[in-house]
Amino acid sequence: MGLGGEVQHQTEVCVCASLQVFAEANQDLQRFGARVSGEILSLGQDCEAMPPRLQQFDAWGKRVDLILTCPAWKKLKGISAEEGLIAIAYERKHSNWSRVYQAAKLFMFSSSSGMFTCPLAMTDGATKVLEVMKSSGPPGEAFSHLISRDPKLFWTSGQWMTERKGGSDVAHGTETVACKQDDGTYKLYGFKWFTSATDADMTMALARIMDAQGSVTKGTQGLSLFFLKLRDEQGQLNGLEVQRLKEKLGTHQLPTAELLLDGAQAHLVSQEGRGVATIANMLNVTRIYNSIGAVGSMRRMVFMARDYATQRFVFGKFIKDHPLHTQTLARMEVQVRGGFLLVMELVKLLGLEETNMATTQDSHLLRLLASVAKLYTGKQAVAIVSEGLECFGGQGYMEDTNLPVLLRDSQVLTIWEGTTNVLALDTLQVLAKSQGQVLQAFSASVQDKVASASDCSELASSVQCLQEALGRLALQLKNLLGQGSTSMEMAARDLAYTLARIYIGALLIEHAAWAEASPSDIYASQRWCEQDLCPLDTAQQAGCYEADAVSRDIDLVYEGSPTFKRKGSAQASPQTEV
Repeated sequence: MGLGGEVQHQTEVCVCASLQVFAEANQDLQRFGARVSGEILSLGQDCEAMPPRLQQFDAWGKRVDLILTCPAWKKLKGISAEEGLIAIAYERKHSNWSRVYQAAKLFMFSSSSGMFTCPLAMTDGATKVLEVMKSSGPPGEAFSHLISRDPKLFWTSGQWMTERKGGSDVAHGTETVACKQDDGTYKLYGFKWFTSATDADMTMALARIMDAQGSVTKGTQGLSLFFLKLRDEQGQLNGLEVQRLKEKLGTHQLPTAELLLDGAQAHLVSQEGRGVATIANMLNVTRIYNSIGAVGSMRRMVFMARDYATQRFVFGKFIKDHPLHTQTLARMEVQVRGGFLLVMELVKLLGLEETNMATTQDSHLLRLLASVAKLYTGKQAVAIVSEGLECFGGQGYMEDTNLPVLLRDSQVLTIWEGTTNVLALDTLQVLAKSQGQVLQAFSASVQDKVASASDCSELASSVQCLQEALGRLALQLKNLLGQGSTSMEMAARDLAYTLARIYIGALLIEHAAWAEASPSDIYASQRWCEQDLCPLDTAQQAGCYEADAVSRDIDLVYEGSPTFKRKGSAQASPQTEV
C-alpha cells in the first residue's frame, strides 16, 4: 500500500469524492516526491549541519539579537510558499479534500525538511485563528502573507504560550501582561521561556490584560490572545530581547529561544478573556501537524530499513531472507499503515468542518481524535524509529549516516503540543463533557467502517475482535464511572490507547474491504487486530484502577527515596536511618 494508494482510498471512501481531485493531487505528489528526495532532503541535512546561532551584539556593542539561520533554512521557507504547503488548505480549490491534499504533501515533506514543518505548524495554526476570528487591521493583513505562494510575501508565525512556570497549564503559568495604549494597541511585558520558530515574521501570544488599577484576572478567564510582528518596518525588534537559544536533545535545525517582552506592540485577536478558547482551533491544527510528522518519520525509517535489508548480507544471506528480521519489519509496517490512516481520517474530518460539511458525528470525532492521534502516533514514532535504528546494526548509531537525527527529532513528538498524559486527560475531558455523545459518535463510526467488511470472510475474525473490544470499552467505562474521579484519571492513558487501537483497527478493516485493496492490506488489518485492542479492560481486570492503587503506586515509586515521606507516617526517611 504505497502513498498513492493510501491517499486514493481516502479520496474515494466518500460518495462525494472526486476522482479528478485525486488525479490532480497524485500528479503533483509524484512531482513533489522527486523534489523531496533530492533538493529538500539535501537542504534538510544542511540545516542539521548548520544550526541557528544567536548574535546578541554587533561590532560596535549595540544589542541586535539576530538569530542567524543557514541559507538552506531560508530556502525551505521559499519552497514551502512555492509548494503551497499552507495555501492549499485555505484556497480550498478542492473543497473539503484540500486538507487531505495538503496533508499528503506535508507527510512527504516532514521527515526530510530539517524540521521546517514546525514553523509551518505554527503558521497554519495562526492562519486558522485569524480566519475563524475574521480579523481586521494588522492581524487581518497578515492573513494574506500567511497563505501566500510568493516566497517574497510569505510569512511564518510563531506561537508563544510557554512561560517559566510550565507549558500546558497556561491558566496558572502565564504571567505576561498586556497594557492598553491610547491608539487601541497593547504593550506586552513578560518572559516567554520556550518560543518555537523564533525567526518567524509574526507570532501569537497569550497575556493578561491589566486594568487601570494595575490588576489582572487570574486563571483561564484572564487570558487573551494577541498578534504581534517580531520586527518593525526598519527591521528593529519589536520590544523584544532574545535571552538565549535553547539547547535541545533534537530539532537542532529549529531556532527555539527564551524571550523577554519589554513593551512589545501587539494587537488583540480574541475577545478579552477568551484567549484559551480561541487557541483551541490552533491546537487542533498543530496537533495534526505533530501527528503528520510522526507518521512521516515512521514511514521514512521503514522505507530505509527495508531497502537496507535487501543489501546487507550476513550469516550467509541478505537480512531480508532472515525470517525474524522480516517479521520485525512487518510489525513496523503495520504500525505505520495504521498511524497513517488515523492521521488522514483526522485530516479528512478537519476538511469537512472547514467547508461546513461536517455532521455532528464528524465534529465529535474531530475533537476526540485530535488528541488521541497526537498522543498515539507520537509514541508510535519513537518506538518505530528506535526499532529502525536497530535494523541497521551499529551503523544506526553512527552520526555520519544521518540516522540518529531521526530518533532525536522524533522524541519531541511526545512532548510538543501536550505530553501523553496531558492529552490523555484532555481525551477524558472531551468524553466527560459531552455526556456520552462523543463516545456514541466514536462507536457509530467504528461500526460503520467495519460494516463494509461484512462480505469478506478473510476479515471476519478481525471484525469480531474489534467488536468485542468495543463492547469491553463500553463496559469498563461504565464500571469506571462508579469508581470516582481518581480511578478515571488513572485510566486515562489506557483509555486513550484503547480508543486509538480500536479506531485504527476499524480504518484498516475498512481499507482492506476496499475493492482495490491488496492481500497485504487484508493481512495488515489482521495483524493489527491480533494485539490487545482494549488495554483499558486488561488493566481494569488486573486491578490497576482500584481504590488503593494510588497509594500502592506511590509506595512502589518512592520506596527508599529521601525526597518523599507519607503524611502522618512515623517511619523515618531512609536518609535519616542511614
